[in-house]
Amino acid sequence: MALYRSKKIKSGLIFVVAAILMTLLYPSKLKFKYDYSIGQPWRYEGVLTAPYSFPIYKSEAQKVQERDSIERTKISYYTQNATVKISEKNQISKDFMERKLSPEVTSDYIQYIHKVLDEIYDRGILPNDAYDLLSSQENGYIFVVDDRNVAVRRDTSEIFNARRAYDYAIHEAPAHLKRHVLQQVSLEQYLISNLDLDLAKTNQMQSARLATVTDVVGNVQKGERIVGTGDMVTPEIYQVLEGYRTAFEHASTTSTERVALVMGQFFLILFLFLMLFCYLLAFREELLKQIKNTLFLVLNVSLLVALTYVLVPIEPAVTYMIPFSIVAIQVRVFIDSRTAAITHLVTVLLAALVVPSPLQFVVIQLIAGQIVLVTLRNLSQRSDLFRTSFATLFGMIISYYAMLIAGQGLPESIDWNTLFYLVINFIFLTFAYLMVYGIERLFGYVSSISLVELADINKPLLRQLSEVAPGTFQHSLNVSTLASEAIGEIGGDVRLVRSGALYHDIGKMKNPTYFTENQGANNPHDRLSYDQSARIIIKHVTDGIEMAEKAKLPKPIIDFIRTHHGLGMTKYFYIKYKNENPDAVIDESIFHYPGPNPWTKEQGVMMLADAVEASSRSLKEITEQVLIDHVNKIVDGIMADGYLKNTPLTFRDIETTKYIFIDKLRNMYHSRIDYPELRRSPNATEEQKQGEDSGQ
Repeated sequence: MALYRSKKIKSGLIFVVAAILMTLLYPSKLKFKYDYSIGQPWRYEGVLTAPYSFPIYKSEAQKVQERDSIERTKISYYTQNATVKISEKNQISKDFMERKLSPEVTSDYIQYIHKVLDEIYDRGILPNDAYDLLSSQENGYIFVVDDRNVAVRRDTSEIFNARRAYDYAIHEAPAHLKRHVLQQVSLEQYLISNLDLDLAKTNQMQSARLATVTDVVGNVQKGERIVGTGDMVTPEIYQVLEGYRTAFEHASTTSTERVALVMGQFFLILFLFLMLFCYLLAFREELLKQIKNTLFLVLNVSLLVALTYVLVPIEPAVTYMIPFSIVAIQVRVFIDSRTAAITHLVTVLLAALVVPSPLQFVVIQLIAGQIVLVTLRNLSQRSDLFRTSFATLFGMIISYYAMLIAGQGLPESIDWNTLFYLVINFIFLTFAYLMVYGIERLFGYVSSISLVELADINKPLLRQLSEVAPGTFQHSLNVSTLASEAIGEIGGDVRLVRSGALYHDIGKMKNPTYFTENQGANNPHDRLSYDQSARIIIKHVTDGIEMAEKAKLPKPIIDFIRTHHGLGMTKYFYIKYKNENPDAVIDESIFHYPGPNPWTKEQGVMMLADAVEASSRSLKEITEQVLIDHVNKIVDGIMADGYLKNTPLTFRDIETTKYIFIDKLRNMYHSRIDYPELRRSPNATEEQKQGEDSGQ
């Protein structure tokens, strides 16, 4: 009892240490106490006012849109080449003096052309492609940097390209100048771009414009109303609430406040862990007898919660990618459904402390956990896990969209990101099949998958047993049948007891002929003393343990080998020795098995099945009453010797087990039909008789 109390204390300390570690991993930012979404009414009582002034931040979409707008309306900077105007004016004067122009072109025309070229070149001529690009922009403009390094804005309407400049020069000519004469001048050859793109300046100013994009769109003053009960959360109110949340999470705290915050987090996490511990104390006290069970449960909870605490502050959407249902799968496979349900619940509640939309998260994850417990009755093959994983994925998708529609109505589009994370969750669940083997090695558990594999009679040890000791092999098969039928009726692990029964006597392979079921006409015990015979018989237990450990059988299977005789006695040899040496002082330990006695329901039933099946072989007559008396005698004798006092078997379990044994033995030893002999005619020839005898 003192040892058990010590283990309970150690288990409690494991939970406390886990709570401390989870507190250290808990996100350092303060958690905002309000939950809200666009299009939903504000469900909190009263009016929320700003407790302090804080900025309103632009959403990421707003900042991206603003940057894109700046990129699309890139403003170009140009320098004006003054030499172009002078060169072209001189050229037209030269062409006039050299009479290269039409005779109709007089000095009046040249004077006008000089004037209009001054105006056009002063306003600037762009290359055609640059002008077309600028014209395509609404309210487009450029900056022209003069010789004083001053940038002057020029709208599209103020500048020219060669084509527009030509049209302008012709259209603006005085009435006394004939248009067809001006056209003969071929003005287009004197209209050359004099605006050169200053790429360095353009990029510099573009970077400066992008730098003006700030994160803040406005400010809320202390005491200003934010939202009230029943108000619809519009995009504008949502943006203000997000600003309040950001300010709240980054609010500076004193050292006293920080200590209080951490202590609050620790006790909240500790109380959730204690939910699981109190459940174990109240309903599964036997699990606390082994520290490995506590470690297994705490690690299942802690690993996923730690992963949540680390990843969610970085990317909140990753919540639905973490496979919380795997906790229910693992605990269900190695312990039971009720423990799996409470362990999964504690894991989900601990994670809900930091995830966004915690109510939605808890509902969806609890539905997923229940689907696991309903669909995963046994994990004996990969298809069982795939079926459960698909059902869990389907349930999570349906519940997610059900909550979304119930809260916001029909969504405008499918949330592909969440669907992607749920599919990743499903993929992680399918890997639970591989994790089972690692858990078996780490914690010494044995799963249904391994038990199914171990019960295959083609396994090396069982095949060797059938070849070396066929009688023992048949005995083991019968014991397996009796024990599995009984344990299935009273409640227990049928697969475990079946596998344990098949391997319980493998130690007899070392000396098979010393055991009755393998003997022929000669009995090797006739040449030995009773104490020597007892040692050989008893040694099959230690030999079996040695062989099982060498074959790396799971510990629960080895425990069946260790306990199937408990601390019992080889009564046949003891009584023989006692009768022949009535006055001798006998060391009874020579005739006792090393034990220990069984401590589980499965081990206890297997001990009874082994004793009943082995002793039933010596029955001279098989009748209903003989079987009843025999089973009662063997079972009651084991009970009276106290070999089952450490097991949780009840009197009702024992009576049910007796009934099952009697029924199965009746089937094993049922009367066979006596085939009649063919009567021969007295006149039959010798050849006919021989033919009939040979079956011809």
